[in-house]
Amino acid sequence: MDKNELVRRIFEASHLEGTFTLRSGQISNEYFDKYLFESDPELMAEISNHISRLIPEGTEVLARLEMGGIPIATVLSLETGIPTVFIRKKAKEYGTCKLAEGISVNDKKVCIIEDVVTTGGQIILSVNDLRQLGANIEYVLCVIERDMKGRENIKKEGLELLSLFTLDELKPSKIS
Repeated sequence: MDKNELVRRIFEASHLEGTFTLRSGQISNEYFDKYLFESDPELMAEISNHISRLIPEGTEVLARLEMGGIPIATVLSLETGIPTVFIRKKAKEYGTCKLAEGISVNDKKVCIIEDVVTTGGQIILSVNDLRQLGANIEYVLCVIERDMKGRENIKKEGLELLSLFTLDELKPSKIS
């Protein structure tokens, strides 16, 4: 599937209109329900095929944030053979009490995987937590970059945002 067809399929599968409150608190009249494209195995395979080309060379671990990045990072891990870790919003208070579940991130080149980026707020919090665990993080990889504010906020933290699509690219008027 070429990139234009993938855009069309993601839009058809997940674009909703109405009034939505985003995680950032912003109100939007449109929403991309990531779970609608993440629950479609054919779409996820195609998304993985395209986004895997953006994984920075030398990446040793894919870090998937709770909960949005989990399906994408899992598929990318299977496709590329790069191990992945689950990153909680806060360390659990029982069992192993870990923030990062899976292999160690200490002294490893870690790429953050996210589905949709708006302001980057949770990404920044999680990156700071992972850096305290010894992770070397320079890149964030997402399927949809919803707002340039996220890119700007992420850049202020010394990170580069790599996105498969911007929100503007998913608009029907932009689909050829």
